[in-house]
Amino acid sequence: MEIKSVLIKDTTREERIQIVEQGLNQCGGACDFCNGCDNLGGGSVDAFYQPYIDGEKELREINMEYKSHTGLVR
Repeated sequence: MEIKSVLIKDTTREERIQIVEQGLNQCGGACDFCNGCDNLGGGSVDAFYQPYIDGEKELREINMEYKSHTGLVR
């Protein structure tokens, strides 16, 4: 499936899950049993990107919060 926009208004929940999974796959593998994001201070991957998946925060917002708070997203 080709996704042209990652904005919440342009995606379904299922597409947002796919976007997160594809983006996280860039680090070299599946997230199963990986705590890389937690080691970097971001917390568990499930919790970290859940606001985007649920349509509450855009990816850009989450990434900016991560960067400005050295990984802590609230």
